[in-house]
Amino acid sequence: MSNLEVGIVGLPNVGKSTLFNAITKAGAEAANYPFCTIEPNVGVVDVPDPRLQKLEEMYKTKRTVPASVRFVDIAGLVKGAAQGEGLGNKFLAHIRQVDAVAQVVRCFEDSNITHVEGGLDPLRDIEIINTELCLADLETVERRAERVQKLAKSGDKTARMEQELLGRLAEVLGEALPARRVEMSDIEADLIKDLNLLTLKPILYIANVGEDEVADGHDNPYVQKVAQYAAEEKAEVIVISAKVESEIAELDAEDAKEFLAELGLEESGLDKLIKASFKLLGLITFLTAGVQEVRAWTIRQGTKAPQAGGKIHSDIERGFIRAEIVAYDALMEAGSHAAAREKGQVRLEGKEYVMQDGDVTYFRFNV
Repeated sequence: MSNLEVGIVGLPNVGKSTLFNAITKAGAEAANYPFCTIEPNVGVVDVPDPRLQKLEEMYKTKRTVPASVRFVDIAGLVKGAAQGEGLGNKFLAHIRQVDAVAQVVRCFEDSNITHVEGGLDPLRDIEIINTELCLADLETVERRAERVQKLAKSGDKTARMEQELLGRLAEVLGEALPARRVEMSDIEADLIKDLNLLTLKPILYIANVGEDEVADGHDNPYVQKVAQYAAEEKAEVIVISAKVESEIAELDAEDAKEFLAELGLEESGLDKLIKASFKLLGLITFLTAGVQEVRAWTIRQGTKAPQAGGKIHSDIERGFIRAEIVAYDALMEAGSHAAAREKGQVRLEGKEYVMQDGDVTYFRFNV
């Protein structure tokens, strides 16, 4: 896994490109008409991590490399995308490639910005997108079911298990409900992993509110409806004002901090979005530190030490001997690596060690 990749989706004119510009300062064109975004724009954003600065000071390091997230701005979707309407097929192909989906839902009134469906109705907007994704998945599931049928008839146990699962999926998708809602065992999930179903991808809803509502957005009745809908999918909702984010993007760090404080906010919507994306995908960060470089590395929760080393270089995984590890908090408390070692806080861990968030790590290997 290199960069974490989050696809930003939504109907045309919900504030998607405005938010994307703010996120990446990439200057993706944002205009008041559908299909303004055709090829997906990609922006890479650093993950905010105050631990890096502390390590930089401790090791007097020459450079610092934070973890990063890739945000992909995917073309606005319309009804009929699954049948190839608008930019349908292209849109669906772009979504297939991302790790998670962040769906922007418009929760603000503004007579100057036309809504592609007429009036404001966030639940209708969510359902239009989800229906298109479900239809595309249904087609994929039905194609697979035809292939599995022959094998299942011949008495192949695995094929019969898969056939039964595909039947359950088809039923749910046929009701325009996402595949996420189907309970399945790990073995079943493995059987259909290669289908790469769009509605199995983890999802976040971004409720885009007006700039005057950003501090108490959860009081907005539209946001409450989105939150209720998301809860049924065990999904999270983040309240953001794309307009405020685009203003923050123009400021330097100090001014941005002041601006957020004036709005009664502790962190920007972008920081909230990055944290939620990490949580959604079960990601953690381990750290390497030295005079040359301090760096954050992104891994999935549950990754063992050799595989974490493989993130840095395949040789480390191949020739793994031991990982020398000190927890970030213990290191800070000790004041230096040498002091942490004296206190017995530096541990040697073997091949079965499961990495923890904030492990400051040095790998011993021999190839």
